Amino acid sequence: MGIQIGSVKVRNRVFLAPMSGVTDEPFRKAAHDTGAGLVVSEMVASDALVQERKDMVRRAQGQKRLYPFAMQLAGREAHWMTEGAKVAQDMGADIIDINMGCPARQVTGGLSGSALMRNLDHAITLVDATVAASKVPVTLKMRLGWDESCLNAPELARRAEASGVAMVTVHGRTRNQFYKGKANWQAIREVRDAIKIPLVANGDCNTAEDMKAMMVASGADAVMVGRGAYGRPWLPGQLAQALESGTGVARLNLRRELELLLAQQEDTLQLYGDALGNKTFRKHLGWTIERLGERGLITSEEATGHRAKLLPELDNKAIAKALASIYSQFPQERLVA
Repeated sequence: MGIQIGSVKVRNRVFLAPMSGVTDEPFRKAAHDTGAGLVVSEMVASDALVQERKDMVRRAQGQKRLYPFAMQLAGREAHWMTEGAKVAQDMGADIIDINMGCPARQVTGGLSGSALMRNLDHAITLVDATVAASKVPVTLKMRLGWDESCLNAPELARRAEASGVAMVTVHGRTRNQFYKGKANWQAIREVRDAIKIPLVANGDCNTAEDMKAMMVASGADAVMVGRGAYGRPWLPGQLAQALESGTGVARLNLRRELELLLAQQEDTLQLYGDALGNKTFRKHLGWTIERLGERGLITSEEATGHRAKLLPELDNKAIAKALASIYSQFPQERLVA
């Protein structure tokens, strides 16, 4: 069943990872509505949130439709993490997650994200500031370390637990690996041995087999699904069902998939407006088409044709109609696949 994160109980042990440019509120809602145990906002810059920068406020949305509402904050100064945590709670956050795992150069270049793993003393000042300002549970997401010569995730996790962090998530790669190679699930076990609070394993969880192998290798209490959810926000819920029957959702029929995709498109347009919403939904549409090809529902030639036709399309109603048309052409017996 679900695990306890401080005062918050989640319904199962398969979570959706925070991913910039992907896990906006419409995507998180689709994952939440199909059984994900926890969904986390895109990374929100703490200083920009406090200053009410429009894009960061938009990233932080979700409190009215999602529970638990988890917001991920990033920053490099204790002051802004303190103030950001206060704003996050005012916005209704049930959980505040601290980002010390993002490998992007524009983030680490500003000494945020996984760059903080190069200076654990400074990293802990940010943890202390966030915990002190928070009346809700604070969690921490990190990588194994900066590079192979700096594998300090166990130490950071231990110190974070001592500072009051309620849960730790570890991506099984170093920052310098970015997303190359294979995530090292076994290395996450060293973090398990260092802490008593819940541990979540992240990295290369795409199937039920991956999930079970990851949990055995890492000793984690839960798993977090990232890129594996591209084009299929229902994957965390399906994996949860495979892990513990009754906690997630069974395999969706294709009619339900179409309903979710059309609802996601509508929510995206409402959140961003027609023009930016079209651009934002485009990548999700591309991933959806790729997934249909992977499952053998369309040929590679058909996938190429759909992408060429739909991705440049600016008429949102035409996109919805075309997506419905694609699904309507599948044989009836495949509608429950």
